[in-house]
Amino acid sequence: MARLAQTPGLTDEQQSILETVREFADKEIIPHAQRLEHADEYPTDILDGMKEMGLFGLTIAEEYGGLGESLLTYALVVEELSRGWMSISGIVNTHFIVAYLISQHGSVEQRALLLPRMATGEVRGAFSMSEPECGSDVSAIKSKAVRDGDRFVIDGQKMWLTNGAYSSVVATLVRTETGADSVYGNMSTFLLEKEPGFGETAPGLTIPGKIEKMGYKGVETTEMVLDGVTVPDSAVLGGADQVGRGFYQMMDGIEVGRVNVAARACGISIRAFELAVGYAQQRRTFGEPLAKHQAIAFKLAEMGTKIEAAHALMVNAARLKDAGQRNDVEAGMAKLLASEYCAEVVQEAFRIHGGYGYSKEYEIERLMREAPFLLIGEGTSEIQKTIISRGLLREYKL
Repeated sequence: MARLAQTPGLTDEQQSILETVREFADKEIIPHAQRLEHADEYPTDILDGMKEMGLFGLTIAEEYGGLGESLLTYALVVEELSRGWMSISGIVNTHFIVAYLISQHGSVEQRALLLPRMATGEVRGAFSMSEPECGSDVSAIKSKAVRDGDRFVIDGQKMWLTNGAYSSVVATLVRTETGADSVYGNMSTFLLEKEPGFGETAPGLTIPGKIEKMGYKGVETTEMVLDGVTVPDSAVLGGADQVGRGFYQMMDGIEVGRVNVAARACGISIRAFELAVGYAQQRRTFGEPLAKHQAIAFKLAEMGTKIEAAHALMVNAARLKDAGQRNDVEAGMAKLLASEYCAEVVQEAFRIHGGYGYSKEYEIERLMREAPFLLIGEGTSEIQKTIISRGLLREYKL
């Protein structure tokens, strides 16, 4: 039988990239993930290997030193990395979104200045919309930028920045009162450059420290405090004439981010299945392997089916975006199904392990703490249902 989650129609180049990443995950990520995750230790050696492979520039155009690969290739790479350890995919996810935003919406100067260094991993990106009182409701953003001549002064507090410390550029959505009728027309995205690390990493910009989490460890999640951060017009994503376009730029980035989350969910699900099917064939009860018992065999059948369904939706959403088509509904569907199925698949793998699944010595314990994050990252399941239903009602309007 073929391995789960195969993708038809890939080029030889895509196949080669995926085989290389899969081998890297098997040799360099999986053997070390448990130790690093339990210690909440930043995976420096793994990241150095990813830089050597060119993964930070996977989707950046060749003219800027990247590999110029598609969103589909990136999503499949993320699936393989997440199969190794979800935190690794998180490190490249926000970087990828910021590189995408600069590629699609940045000025000529911004692309030339940032993309070559982002392609090598020298400069890493973080992405910031959420605030202490604002998650999925982007209209509630309070952080603001006020024009002062040919500059802007930014004040506010942002939350849940993956790569908040180790990044060098943060794509940040704040309010800019432009007089637009809609609240969404009064927002702008700024590219805030800073030094990697904690504390005051640029004048007025402070990364206080790591937020402690139940899972998704190793990669840092932080706050960002903005107190009189002063930036020139050129810091607006796309340049000064793009003031007021930030919300729409960010939503474009979120669409590819949701494909990424779906891919992460698929990767975790595949790993949970591998652990479950391996354990079920090894562990013996009542004189035969667990896998011979119909109750367990049926669980494996359902798990495999859910993985295939989620993978197919993820691939479809990526291919639509690569074709230049709108994919908000499809990306929402992929993220919704993949994250919900991931939680179910991981829990079934946990049940198959029995008491051993509750032990920190077994990998499934870590997956049980990582899977819930995908239910809320890049928009909760309820937000995805809102996006999907609105899109369907738009298409099927009487």
